[in-house]
Amino acid sequence: MERPTDGKTNADAETDADADETTSETVREILETLADLAPTVRESLPGRRQKSAIENPSGETPMAADVYADELLVERLGGLDSVGEYASEERESVIEVGEGLSVAVDPLDGSSNLKSNNTMGTIVGVYDAPLPARGKNLVAAAYVLYGPITTLIAAVEGEVSEYVVDDGELEAVRENVTLPDDPTVYGFGGRVPDWTDAFESYARDVESDESLKLRYGGAMIGDINQVLTYGGVFAYPALNSAPNGKLRLQFEGTPIGYIIESAGGASTDGTRSLMTVEPTDLHQRVPVYVGNAELVERLESALSS
Repeated sequence: MERPTDGKTNADAETDADADETTSETVREILETLADLAPTVRESLPGRRQKSAIENPSGETPMAADVYADELLVERLGGLDSVGEYASEERESVIEVGEGLSVAVDPLDGSSNLKSNNTMGTIVGVYDAPLPARGKNLVAAAYVLYGPITTLIAAVEGEVSEYVVDDGELEAVRENVTLPDDPTVYGFGGRVPDWTDAFESYARDVESDESLKLRYGGAMIGDINQVLTYGGVFAYPALNSAPNGKLRLQFEGTPIGYIIESAGGASTDGTRSLMTVEPTDLHQRVPVYVGNAELVERLESALSS
């Protein structure tokens, strides 16, 4: 009888194959659920442009739309048979919902744009470990972009796909998405007077490149989609007043890093890939720099000099 060459028995190999199939089915269900919910989230926005009456774990007062989207997502994603944990930027702790994969959600990234009617989105990371978990434990990441068209970008098994969400259904429009070789956009968050000297030096170098144009809209997910579409670099840097930046590792940093790296780009917290940052708290913040590898490598060099 032939035996697997990695030291596993045939029974072990069959068990692993069954586990992989279950994971793939769960990821598919999660993406389909996100698509199904997208029209409901979008249609709910006009009546929920005011602040809620609660404070989230980061000390911020979320919009009513944030809270509503979170309630929808925990009900639907948490109700899937193969989802074991649900965590949200709007909730203090992880919710045990069963057995299976863990999902970490930013229900409505960029909700401050509601007042000005600009882009926002929903971000989901799917992990095969208890939360908080490292980016290395991601099995998929996705975001829904509520722009002029509702789209869903998903990274699964190292490949990025773009879908149009049409009446709650996914319609594939691009497969094996990669960052263009010739980047053309950049977007940097934080107040300029609060930037560190090293990051400001890098930013000025980027700004001096006439092939690159500023694209910054106040919703990270919209800026990330610009980078994924046109190539370039996005940064919410470490600040003098906030050495860990603003974005959350679990809900924004690692899912977005996973998508950009799967598209052939790079991610870093300034010294290492976001995929390798060890989480110490569910809501910890991290500097986020993502984009074309050459631009990210230049940034790491600038920050280390």
